[in-house]
Amino acid sequence: MSHDPHHFVFEIDRAIRTQVVEKLEASPELKLNESVAPQLKGVYVLYRKGKLVYAGKALHTTLKRRLAEHAKKIAGRSNVSLEEITCRFLTIESDWFVRAAEDALITNYKPLWNLSGFGSHVPGKGRPGIRVSKWDKDFPLRNPNAS
Repeated sequence: MSHDPHHFVFEIDRAIRTQVVEKLEASPELKLNESVAPQLKGVYVLYRKGKLVYAGKALHTTLKRRLAEHAKKIAGRSNVSLEEITCRFLTIESDWFVRAAEDALITNYKPLWNLSGFGSHVPGKGRPGIRVSKWDKDFPLRNPNAS
């Protein structure tokens, strides 16, 4: 295809990514705890010792609930401490833009824990024959008999 200097294509993905990253990075970095966020939907990132390790969304739940789930999960693990974890979040009203913003954050930052099994709600987890995630191997339960 020849290069036509008059041809223009809107780069919506790049525009969304640029705006989401800019707005997120301008928001305050806070200690992760069970009440850090509001009861609204949106997107968030988690940092471990200052390095962005996870990007996620709260779409069918709230940021408050999703971040509380992460805080509880981290607190119950070995080799990681809740004291090492901070977060940033953005509230977003539109379901479509929540999805688009999460995709933009994952595309931009390529967080390590997004590929580890950290954020998943895996059906059948813990049953025989179910693969153990990298998250579960790297950060085993402190008390394996607990949930």
